[in-house]
Amino acid sequence: MQYNGLLSTFPKEIKIFIASFIIILSIGFFTGLFFVNETSSATPIGIEENYLGNENDDNAEIMKFKKSEREMLTIVHTHILSMSFIFFLLGILVWMTKLSKKLKLFLTVEPFFSVILTFGGIYLLWSGIFWMKYVVIFSGILMTLTFAASAIVVLYQLTLKSPQPD
Repeated sequence: MQYNGLLSTFPKEIKIFIASFIIILSIGFFTGLFFVNETSSATPIGIEENYLGNENDDNAEIMKFKKSEREMLTIVHTHILSMSFIFFLLGILVWMTKLSKKLKLFLTVEPFFSVILTFGGIYLLWSGIFWMKYVVIFSGILMTLTFAASAIVVLYQLTLKSPQPD
């Protein structure tokens, strides 16, 4: 089956449908990042405080308490499931774009590693492996960049005219 460049051959109505999905998906994804920024967990110290609490800091503006194991399992479970579904759907669309196979492979497989490193890293940080906060930041940034690149590629290729048969 020929799937390279298939996205640009879809009828206009299907392209509008897919573009609507990508735009709404992106709004949801980036709203989550705004939430992370609001909880001060976009920094190594902020990530640590968000999951381990800061009740020993008398100067803390907002008091945070260590999350329970149930809370941690809920966070990890829901994020891994939802993010894997997001990246699976986006990946299907990326494979239908006209790009090199190596770039497609990176854009569609890397996010799954980042999801595991980010949310598994959060759990390991909570468990006492404090250096994982740096892994969480790095993998979170990489996950965001691959999401943005994939969404942009898909949206751009939806604007391309369908190639005319010879």
